[in-house]
Amino acid sequence: MTETESIAYDVVVLGAGPVGENVADRTRAAGLTTAVVESELVGGECSYWACMPSKALLRPVIAQADARRLPGLEQAVQGPLDTPAVLARRDDYTSHWQDDGQIQWLEGTGADLYRGQGRLDGPRTVTVTGPDGTVTTLTARHAVAVCTGTSARLPGLPGLDAVKPWTSREATSAKSAPGRLIVVGGGVVATEMATAWQALGSRVTLLVRGKGLLSRMEPFAGELVADALTEAGVDVRTGTSVESVSRENGTVVAVTGAGDRIEADEILFATGRAPRTEDIGLDTVGLEPGSWLDVDDSLLVTGTDWLYAVGDVNHRALLTHQGKYQARIAGAAIAARAAGNEAAEEPWGAHAATADHHAVPQVVFTDPEAAAVGLSLAEAEQAGHRVRAVDVEFSSVAGAGLYGDGYKGRARMVVDLEEEILRGVTFVGPGVGELIHSATVAVVGRVPVGRLWHAVPSYPTLSEVWLRLLEAYRDN
Repeated sequence: MTETESIAYDVVVLGAGPVGENVADRTRAAGLTTAVVESELVGGECSYWACMPSKALLRPVIAQADARRLPGLEQAVQGPLDTPAVLARRDDYTSHWQDDGQIQWLEGTGADLYRGQGRLDGPRTVTVTGPDGTVTTLTARHAVAVCTGTSARLPGLPGLDAVKPWTSREATSAKSAPGRLIVVGGGVVATEMATAWQALGSRVTLLVRGKGLLSRMEPFAGELVADALTEAGVDVRTGTSVESVSRENGTVVAVTGAGDRIEADEILFATGRAPRTEDIGLDTVGLEPGSWLDVDDSLLVTGTDWLYAVGDVNHRALLTHQGKYQARIAGAAIAARAAGNEAAEEPWGAHAATADHHAVPQVVFTDPEAAAVGLSLAEAEQAGHRVRAVDVEFSSVAGAGLYGDGYKGRARMVVDLEEEILRGVTFVGPGVGELIHSATVAVVGRVPVGRLWHAVPSYPTLSEVWLRLLEAYRDN
């Protein structure tokens, strides 16, 4: 191990995923010298193992499903997908797991990149152990931002290590479709990967411990997605726990709580995420290794005046777009405090990540898509709001019929009856992901329901569902 001299920066960022990149971009734009430390690929989980590869896998699946609903086209797309071609396009979207382009972008901001494992070594100090064992010490005049994200959390099942299960990384980077695939979980990763691999040639069994899928959304979202997965050929089993796993002559064997024995070529556990904070030196600043980091709305870690935790590591909203939003806030807050002007305003408002509390949008890219923002009906009622849910079927919208025969989907808005604003909106159906930003604007902007009547949707588009929701609210 070779020790080098200490190098001082205004800001040191741990992690060069989308969140760390955006923090660095904001601090550099403010004139602060910035170092970014990355132990893997610049661009992070989203670029190589999550958002980009998963959506590249899913897009042909969704396009084919849409085409099969259209008379005049359905017969032309009845054959199987060209799985090698889909995987090759996925590889292009991940830049073949090479980060040259991301490095070029990061260096274009003026930030300095350090390759290696970064660890805190007391307040405002980070040591970087490079691939060759060289240790570089970085000191931060103003701030250290932890942007290390999360990793897959696996259950403590006996024999699991020997099975070598898939996590989200293996599921999005696999070089071929397994003949049989068990997916354990009922959330976003589980439903999206079940959708993708069933269409790419695998026989998928989906094991869900809870009562249904997508439990953080309105119940009908999970019901519609489960129905579609079943129709596509996925064996969906709810209320099913996995008690043990093993490999027997190369075959995965999962035994359920009911004693059922399920065999497959691979098994994917999509059972949650854990913060990547176990080996970044949190103990040197009085924090617990492996823990989520509590922050205020400027993303400053509780009890410190220099340490920020941005993105997944603070457990506010484990979504790339929310992490990037937080990064913009954190970067501006760091710059304002460095200038001695904490109250400074930016075009998007004060340095506070308020959207993390009540207006988080999310799209699940299954067929049908599920998209939601804000509070579900149950969450709004638990929060003490006097609300009413208004539901309409997309079959009442002319634009839905243009998507093809048998369009299935539903929309819900949760109306605060006292303030006459929307607390939450959920859409389920083909193509609804592109609707969710309009709902986000309505929820974030606290747009009065009466005012929404004057936001006229174009005809014939899916957005006409807004008119149907307002009519249903008025008439009931």
